[in-house]
Amino acid sequence: MACSGNMEVDLELNSPADKVWGTIRESTKIFPEALSHDYKCIEVLEGDGKAPGSIRLITYAEGSPLVKVSKEKIESVDEGGKVYVYSIVDGDLLKYYKSFIGKIIVIPKGESSCVKWCCEYVKTSEEIPDPNAIQEFAFKNFREIDDFIQSTNA
Repeated sequence: MACSGNMEVDLELNSPADKVWGTIRESTKIFPEALSHDYKCIEVLEGDGKAPGSIRLITYAEGSPLVKVSKEKIESVDEGGKVYVYSIVDGDLLKYYKSFIGKIIVIPKGESSCVKWCCEYVKTSEEIPDPNAIQEFAFKNFREIDDFIQSTNA
């Protein structure tokens, strides 16, 4: 079993790319409101919560099986390409992974969009499973973001 790896999720959404990207960029405010069953709160600790170098503290809701708290650093943002890269710098996830870097790409597809989430990770030991639960959480969150955008457009 490898101690490092990559995972990804590709998901077609009904919502336009600009709205999906806007929701991701405003996730500090929107996620705890729209996805309160998953996110208790997202606090900006450093920076503005959107620019590279910003650090956010994410407190997950009670139902989160693996992670209750994580501290995320925004590594880079490409507004034109709709690419957001972050790393986990502290919190529960680092009990299992020495490093964890996530990347979100929103791709326009006419009136709809495609979201690609991928991660690179290094496990703390070979016994640690691949982050399938995190992959499933990302998939579920993007589906729910799409539903949220669709419901606010009605």
